[in-house]
Amino acid sequence: MNNYELMVIFTPVLSDDDYKGSQKKFTSFIKENGGEILHEKPWGLKSLAFPINKKTTGLYWVLEYKAPSDFNEKLKIQLLRDDNIMRHMFTALDKYAVEYNEKKRRGVPTGIEKVEA
Repeated sequence: MNNYELMVIFTPVLSDDDYKGSQKKFTSFIKENGGEILHEKPWGLKSLAFPINKKTTGLYWVLEYKAPSDFNEKLKIQLLRDDNIMRHMFTALDKYAVEYNEKKRRGVPTGIEKVEA
């Protein structure tokens, strides 16, 4: 089982219920295929760096999970089939990234915080 982070940008025209329903659909898909959800964080509506399909905003969602190495291809197919998703990105996390994410969630100083003078 490897650690991964998935960032998804949903179309901004989704209702709150549809946005949460889509999140639930993908978390269920991961669990059904032997994966484990470690952390999920919906970022909500954010501006895009550049327009995608003539849209300048998107609903962001970040998910950290564990899954077998061959699972991401199955998940990618599901993500590409969903018309509500504008973009997605998988990131494989090494042990240092996993440790950093855990510290950040617990509020432990990670050493890269801005120092205010």
